[in-house]
Amino acid sequence: MPSPRDVLTPDSLAMLQVIADTGSFAAAARQLRLVPSALTYRVRQMEEALDVLLFDRSARQAQPTEAGQALLSEGIRLLQDIDAVAHRVRRVATGWEPELTIVADGVISQATLFDLVEAFYALGSPTKLKLGMGTLTGPVECLTTGRADLALGVGTTNTSVTGLQLDDLGDITFAFAVAPFHPLAQIQTPITDEMLLEHRLVVVADSAQKERVSMGLLNGQDIFTVDTVQAKIDAQVRGLGCGFLPETMVQPYAQAGLLVTKAVTRPTRQIRMRYAWKKPGNGGLGKALHWWLTQLQSPVTQQALLENHHLSLTTSAR
Repeated sequence: MPSPRDVLTPDSLAMLQVIADTGSFAAAARQLRLVPSALTYRVRQMEEALDVLLFDRSARQAQPTEAGQALLSEGIRLLQDIDAVAHRVRRVATGWEPELTIVADGVISQATLFDLVEAFYALGSPTKLKLGMGTLTGPVECLTTGRADLALGVGTTNTSVTGLQLDDLGDITFAFAVAPFHPLAQIQTPITDEMLLEHRLVVVADSAQKERVSMGLLNGQDIFTVDTVQAKIDAQVRGLGCGFLPETMVQPYAQAGLLVTKAVTRPTRQIRMRYAWKKPGNGGLGKALHWWLTQLQSPVTQQALLENHHLSLTTSAR
């Protein structure tokens, strides 16, 4: 009988994930270009070595059992660890990371971010860039779970992750904004929380998978939840609700007559935005991450990342 070490190989773990994703042994075999009997044999070998049933075969679809789901979860972690080891080995050999993943909050200027990407590619670096977007605690969660190397637009310091490094980008002030035809746009006095309760609030969902946060909500208030800051702006332009937005993002829409800002009785909300990265275990930074961190030390770049916002094409086309 094979031992767990014999069967728990990266290929086998990846194979289990394909079966779970397709929901069928036959479909998984086609995707993996295996004979169905060969795939079934490999799964049975794993089940015998572990002395568990990994898939419930009584239904039409191949559903992971509780033990199978646990192995899938651990398998993802193990495969990520293997990738991380290979990543570190290649970085030691060349100094350049094979890939650098950056996750930015929606309050970060995409125009400035792409300017930095363009400048990075002009270096001729072998590092492949991967850019993702997140909201609220999502970017820092990507960083702490190993899914990103650099997080831009971190609004919290509430983390105890070993080796996490933080530096300031600047402050963001939020303004209350509504469409010109929204009922609250006609109010001449500062808007109270009691007035806000009578109207739908547009909010951005936290992209974090675990510990999520929310901002500016009142108990019992009707809310419309969207995935991105830009979607929140578009919704408020359409009058689907009201809400607080970074002042620098509101400005081009206010100048175009698409949004108006209103005074509120609650205190002005200002958040210190930061960028974060995780210090490598060996103490040395890869060349790509070092380049990005150097650019982020520039006050001009910091200001542009927080303030260089433009009217979106989708909104201006309406």
